[in-house]
Formats: sequence, structure tokens, C-alpha cells
Amino acid sequence: MTNHDEAVAVRPLTLAWVSRHLEAGERVVRTEALHGGITAEMRRLTIGTRDGGTRDLVLRTFVDVEHAEDWLNREAGALTLLPGTGVPAPGLVAVDPTAAHCEYPSLLMTHLAGRTVLDDEGLETRVPLLARQLVAIHALRPTERPREYVALTTADTVATPKGADAAVWAAAIDVIRKPAPPYEGRFLHRDFHPGNVLFDVPPSRPAGARITGVVDWAATSWGPADLDVAHCCTNLALLHGPAWGPRFAEAYEEAGGVLATAASERLYWRVRDGLAFSEEVQLVSQPWREAGRTELTTRAVEERLDAYVTALMDALG
Repeated sequence: MTNHDEAVAVRPLTLAWVSRHLEAGERVVRTEALHGGITAEMRRLTIGTRDGGTRDLVLRTFVDVEHAEDWLNREAGALTLLPGTGVPAPGLVAVDPTAAHCEYPSLLMTHLAGRTVLDDEGLETRVPLLARQLVAIHALRPTERPREYVALTTADTVATPKGADAAVWAAAIDVIRKPAPPYEGRFLHRDFHPGNVLFDVPPSRPAGARITGVVDWAATSWGPADLDVAHCCTNLALLHGPAWGPRFAEAYEEAGGVLATAASERLYWRVRDGLAFSEEVQLVSQPWREAGRTELTTRAVEERLDAYVTALMDALG
């Protein structure tokens, strides 16, 4: 190991496990921490090959995370399903969901080219690409369905932002007290947003951007397409301004995606996802700041969330 940074060094048992899944004569020569994740440690491992070259793998480790086994099993299942579907996702190399071999539950996968792009510049080009990619994911029909989606937010856990209109937020909370609308099930990524999509953006031609990968399949579920769309809408509204939420939903339909027929049903899912973010503004905004969006303070993101939820409720009228 040539990297002496203890923060990114692979733990001994995990390193031995990784090594057992390499080709004969290969070894880990370098490790690098990857930023942007909230729940897992992510490392890029550079592997020295027998012919003197290198290749990269990615190691995901859940340290003291309650649902690690379930998440890793779901991610492994998705990564096994996706090859050959046209959806660009990492390939599964090995998984140890119960930490039978590693210090902590871990998953080893191939490394994809590209990078996440969270800037405002070039967004007009990227939104239709994101929409088309999500339509392709929802078109998948696995022989074995992932588990039904779980909505963690309840009317009692929503955190109304400081300075928000209490009446508007109370009305929004009332929306999610109602039963979920009926829906046709789809294969969901369940955490689809710009932070989990890799792009190749030619420096000289931002309009020539293309998607090279979709990562973080740990929350793969079965549920309404509206739920995945709503999640990306909220992320775009918080990253780039409230108007980008509805813009993404329009782009999804323009790409051939099908959403709930009734406007009230579409808005149920969008309100539900917006309210879910109220509990996680600090968690969500920190990786954005680390990625260079330093103006997205917790307060700034809270204000955007308030504006977005208010706009949704106005539309619900």
C-alpha cells in the first residue's frame, strides 16, 4: 500500500478479503477516499495488474449502520440484474453483507468513468439526460422484484423550517396523512438524483455531456414511478432553485415516462418527498458544499425547500 493516509487506508481484514477477489498476481497499490456519500465510506482502489498496468475498483463500507445487510443485499441484487440492460451501472465483484470476512459490511464493485456534476452551468442539457435515464430504469422488468418501497417520513416527523408559513406546512403535512394513491409498480432506483449520476462533460463543449453511470443502488425498491421522479425533483429544486422540480417532471414525461393521471396524485408524491427532506437538510447539504457548492448552507437549502413546498401547495390549490 503506497497511500499512508490512515483515513483512507483499507482495514486489514477487508484488504485481505478484497485481495482474495483479485486476479492472480494483482494487488492493491493505492486507495483514495471518494466524497459525496452520506451513509457509507467509499474508496477507490487502484489495482496493480500482472502486466504492469492498473485498473480501479470501488469499495463501499457501512460502518455501524443499522440497515447495512439489507442495503448491501439490495445493491448486490441490482448490480447482478443490470448488466446487459443498457443501464450503466457498476459491476458486482464481491459482497460481504454481514461482515463475515471484513471488519464491517462491504461491497466491492467495478469503477465507472465520469464524475458527478452539481453546477448550475449546463443544467438545461443535463435535465433531459437525467429524465431519459430514469425512464430507462423504470422500464426494467426483473424476474425477481426488489422489496416494496418504504416511506420513512410521517406527519409527525416533518421538521417545519424556521420562518416558514406554518399554515402552508400544516396543509402539506395533512397531504401525507392521507393513504398513498393507488399505483402501478415499477423498478425504482429510490435515490436517483444528480449526486448519484456520473457524467462525461467535454470541457470545450458542455452541451455534449453524456451519462456514464448510475451509482448507489442500495435502496432499490418496487413502487410508483412518481416516487423516483419526486425525489429527483426535490434534489434539483434544492440544488438549482424551486422551478427545476416541475421542469424535471415535465422532462420525464417528454422522455416517455408515465406518471399518475390525476394532478392531486402526482402532487401527493412530490409533497411527500419534499417533506422527507425537511428532516435531512443538514445531512444532504453538507456533501453538496464539499463538492464545491459552498453557497448551499443549511439555511439556504431550508429556504429553497420552503419555497418548493409552498409552490407545490399553490399548485394543489
